[in-house]
Amino acid sequence: MPYLNLTDSINLVSKITLKRAWNAVKVMSSYQISKLLGKPIQWGYPISISFEPTTSCNLRCPECPSGLREFTRPIGMLQKNFFFETIDEIYKELLYLIFYFQGEPFLNVDFLEMVKYAHDKGIYTATSTNAHYLTDEKARQTVESGLDRLIISIDGTTQDVYQQYRVGGNLDKVLEGARNIVKWKKELKSKTPFIFFQFLVVKPNEHQIEEIKKLGDAIGVDQVRFKTAQVYDFENDPNQLIPSNEKYSRYKKDKNGKLKIKSGLSNHCWKLSHANVITWDGLVVPCCFDKDATHQLGNLKIQSFKQVWKNDNYKQFRNEIMKSRKNIDICANCSEGLKVWED
Repeated sequence: MPYLNLTDSINLVSKITLKRAWNAVKVMSSYQISKLLGKPIQWGYPISISFEPTTSCNLRCPECPSGLREFTRPIGMLQKNFFFETIDEIYKELLYLIFYFQGEPFLNVDFLEMVKYAHDKGIYTATSTNAHYLTDEKARQTVESGLDRLIISIDGTTQDVYQQYRVGGNLDKVLEGARNIVKWKKELKSKTPFIFFQFLVVKPNEHQIEEIKKLGDAIGVDQVRFKTAQVYDFENDPNQLIPSNEKYSRYKKDKNGKLKIKSGLSNHCWKLSHANVITWDGLVVPCCFDKDATHQLGNLKIQSFKQVWKNDNYKQFRNEIMKSRKNIDICANCSEGLKVWED
């Protein structure tokens, strides 16, 4: 079965307005026409965007620029007034807002205020956290903010396994944070957030797949989901992270035994048509694979969001995608088209 939840799906659908629906129709139809004609056509504005609350993180995960402290771009915190101004411009078309790119969102002291602002505009809001800061009080505030989806990254059911990828992490804190959220959701009789454990499947933890399902049930989260791991040097896999079970990997071996990305690299990209990412300091980049913002399509401190979406940089990048996507560096690890299904 796919990862579907009736309550969560109904909540998402409830956010659709006539203007958002019409915008989605324009985006989806222009994407299909682009594929047929082999040239980029872009109608409408993004259905979904990701906003980066911060680049800071308390952990040191081995395949994460934030964890490794290896950013070449400036680091910092998203300022709420800048966020408010951007949302005011695009909320009528925008359906889905992800508060995540790099870093740990709860390190930004204004994070939940920004969530509430977007919630009050009728936008479906989601975030991903390592759950180390979900104290009892912070969990209550999170539920009260109106956050629609909370992804809790938990990559092991025992401390020794968990810390092999979540370096510097404390599994007991993660579980305590999860219990706090579940508790306050019940006490406040709230249908949101939809809470799920996200288990990044890597070689050190793939033997705990069944255990994490049981742990999720015991804690009371709404779902357990599995995610394939991005490995930058996947051909050599220096940290020995690629799991042996190909179902949970975004890589597979070709007939010569060489690892390659499973999803292929067709010259089109749905993500580029319907979504993008905004860094904490206002840079607009194509997607979440551009961790260091090397493909800057615009700057919201200089142009409005809608001006950036239609500017020459975006037009050129869409052309490059449709001509030779395999030559674009950030596409090399792309997971678009990959699905990991529930057991």
